Amino acid sequence: MTETASPLALVVLAAGKGTRMKSDLHKVLHPIAGRPMLMHLMASADALVPQRKVVVVGAGREQLAAALGDSAELAVQDPQLGTGHAVQQAEGALSGPDGAGFSGDVLILYGDVPFVRTETMRAMLERLHGPDNPAVVVLAFEPENALQYGRVIAEDGAIKKMVEHKDATEAERACRLCNSGLMAVRGDQLFKLLARVGNDNAQGEYYLTDIVNVANGDGRVCAVVVTDDADEVAGINSRAELAEAEARWQHKRRLQAMADGASLVAPETVWFAWDTKLGRDVTVEQNVVFGPGVTVADNVVIHAFCHIEGARLESGASVGPFARLRPGAVLEEKARVGNFVEVKNAVLHAGAKANHLTYLGDADVGAGANIGAGTITCNYDGYFKYRTVIGERAFIGSNSALIAPVKVGADAIVAAGSAVSRDVADGELRLVRGEQLVKPGWADRFHDAMKRKKVERK
Repeated sequence: MTETASPLALVVLAAGKGTRMKSDLHKVLHPIAGRPMLMHLMASADALVPQRKVVVVGAGREQLAAALGDSAELAVQDPQLGTGHAVQQAEGALSGPDGAGFSGDVLILYGDVPFVRTETMRAMLERLHGPDNPAVVVLAFEPENALQYGRVIAEDGAIKKMVEHKDATEAERACRLCNSGLMAVRGDQLFKLLARVGNDNAQGEYYLTDIVNVANGDGRVCAVVVTDDADEVAGINSRAELAEAEARWQHKRRLQAMADGASLVAPETVWFAWDTKLGRDVTVEQNVVFGPGVTVADNVVIHAFCHIEGARLESGASVGPFARLRPGAVLEEKARVGNFVEVKNAVLHAGAKANHLTYLGDADVGAGANIGAGTITCNYDGYFKYRTVIGERAFIGSNSALIAPVKVGADAIVAAGSAVSRDVADGELRLVRGEQLVKPGWADRFHDAMKRKKVERK
């Protein structure tokens, strides 16, 4: 992480009700790639090593408090009287114990604009310390369709006027340079400017953008930084926009995976989590979903229709097709999990394999062991979880139940169809079946009797 030259504070606006989401979950906590959108933003901003972080909250503040923990301070906006009013609520949180205000730089961000790059934030802060000493730096963009965005009227990088769409003239709406809402301002000036903002506008609100007009009125310079990626500043206000943001993120991540040396057989069908790590020469077939917490080493093959979450796959491992790896699953070098196998909190050591129709939960499978089709580690008694340990080169026959806690020794064999509830020694054969009963001719006599009954009932 790289710290900025001047002390930095973040003010993140997240007080909106998010009514278009129609959800009990706070808007900024809706996930993209398995991570709340707010946390995407905070991670990018954290790379600048801010000294202070304030999140302005309103409805659903308890959810945000739980999600953020002690990583940020909360400031409450109630009632909600506009973006300028929202930023004002952070003043107390940014004051020191002696009541002195924050004198460093303040970066104003939005919790529902999650993909602003660290590089863009840094460019805004560097511009704030330019030779013309701008009072405010605004991040702008040029979308294909300017829609209802506020406009930035600028000449040679200097802002002449900021205007909301509702208050703009037709000539001003013809300007394609739009306001993202993101700003960088010096802390010793921000709240002085906000104190002079009025609400004489179409919405009757205190607009944050008006601090530019106030500063301009004082003869100060206000500067604009323009991002070349409109997607970077796209806000998310509905579930449709959330899905669009997910799609954009996934597309970029797929391209990055392939650029880094992974082969995606059908890229558009592979879904990554925010923290998925893929090595080189990894092959991922179609319809694979990565949940959070997956690390894949070099030369791994993941066959079609697998779901992998919270797992580690080491070099040469093979998964699927139609396999599910749940949190705590580890496949060591050249281990294999085949079709319709589920692994949870279990380690398959080097060369171990479970090729078909198996559940391995809370287990340790020794190197070179073979787990037959239909094997289940019975790890839960309705109250507690127990562990199964399978030794090196052990052979577990098909349709076996290993009732934990239990240990199967090295080179041991469990015969097919066994229900094992006691430890199996090294090199031992364990066969646990009911006695096979044979009655010659019984089936023929049964069929003859039933056929006669069927005829008699007609």
